Amino acid sequence: MSRERRRTRSARLTASLAAAALLAGGAGAWALTGASAQAATGSADAQDDFNGDGYADLVVGAPDAAVSDKANAGYVAVMYGSADGLSPSHKKIISRDTGGVPGSATAEQYFGTTFTKGDLDKDGFSDLVIAGGKAGSVILWGSASGLTGGTDIAGYGGAPQIGDFDGDDTVDLALFTGQYSSSDYPEGAPATLWKGPISRAGKPAAVQNIVDKSQWWGHEEHDPSCATKSGCEDGPDSITGPIRSGQVGDINGDGKDDIVQQSYVGDGEWGNRVLYGGSSGFTYERANGDTTGEVGTGVGDVNGDGYDDVVGGVDEAWVAWGSASGLSDENVEYFDQDLAGFPGHQEDRDELGASVSVEDVTGDGYADIALGIPGEDVGRTADAGSIALLHGSASGVTGAGAQVFHQDTSGVPGAAEENDRFGISTALLDVDGNGHRDLAAGSTAENGENGATWLLRGTSTGLTATSAYAFGAKDLAAPFKDAFFGAPLG
Repeated sequence: MSRERRRTRSARLTASLAAAALLAGGAGAWALTGASAQAATGSADAQDDFNGDGYADLVVGAPDAAVSDKANAGYVAVMYGSADGLSPSHKKIISRDTGGVPGSATAEQYFGTTFTKGDLDKDGFSDLVIAGGKAGSVILWGSASGLTGGTDIAGYGGAPQIGDFDGDDTVDLALFTGQYSSSDYPEGAPATLWKGPISRAGKPAAVQNIVDKSQWWGHEEHDPSCATKSGCEDGPDSITGPIRSGQVGDINGDGKDDIVQQSYVGDGEWGNRVLYGGSSGFTYERANGDTTGEVGTGVGDVNGDGYDDVVGGVDEAWVAWGSASGLSDENVEYFDQDLAGFPGHQEDRDELGASVSVEDVTGDGYADIALGIPGEDVGRTADAGSIALLHGSASGVTGAGAQVFHQDTSGVPGAAEENDRFGISTALLDVDGNGHRDLAAGSTAENGENGATWLLRGTSTGLTATSAYAFGAKDLAAPFKDAFFGAPLG
């Protein structure tokens, strides 16, 4: 039986789509507040649950939104789960201008480009860390009434990650510097590990530098001695970056979480690397998945062998299988839409795997794979986009029972339109607490670049469009113009 690991980037939104969103939740969705909070009744993963009610809470980023007239300042919307799913009335909008959140909205900050979740202070409620670029990150603290307050983490605003990286049964926070890729070669930048528990004053139990000792992957200039030699560009207190995203899981099964990062490798290319957790710090290896464009990455135990696997795209998807020795180039399975049982057909520029989420939807002990296919044509509608769910099994990825959904699928709100790029983002989490993860999917190109998010319910056999729900930032009374709402989901 598998171990389930907790883990830690068009046309207008139609009236019928908005109406469907209201019908799916509406005034019937209930909220927990303070002393009136009820006992938890759902069974969602605790890492996804900010108010401890047993229902996963969905985080939706809108990093390009204007806040207080500051262009691209950005925010996140938190949609609290319930037995009825999601409701636009049961939410929290968080920006640098939100009361209790340190700092202020700043142009081009792109607050909410990435985030991570976990119980940092060990109070039984998951917390949210939101990245804010060069200005740093912010911790929002979970409570029975939801997320509250805010603690500033100055300087470290690049794709933070929460996990138990040293195996002491307390989650830690890995922090990376926000950078931009402006040179032919990756530059070094400080990174640090805050060991848990972390107080609400922002004080970790201990601090440890994260140092990249692998240096200059794939280049002739590679010099391993730079890790200890002063004067190297990637000096003793730095890690090669920038970093675009990260996923957490236990790939080598040692009881210590690992981080799979998408990082800049130079010459306009991005690649994946693994930071293997350890009691004395991280060790590094390059991983499958170099690309010049956007690439999705997910982590989960697809074949149920007790080791988390790494799944990625684009166009041709792949699974790098976890093992006691970690990942290896020889232990990778490739597949595309021509996989037997996979509905549809592989075509150029479909962007299969532009977004990836890996979790067990059906409850059979094998992680399923949600793949965004934003370049998929729906009929004659170019780049309308779709999402697929493939099932895991003891023998690996299978097309048996595979499902594909798009905006022309019966029950899915809206309509497929050219360049919607539905599926540019995905997340699997159990918002209704029934033991089956639901799929959130985003289209940042819906209604120009306003963006929107859809939710499909999970069942014992997969996903269903029955009671599918969709919403945009305007439905939440949040800034919506060119917001890229749904760019990250989690």
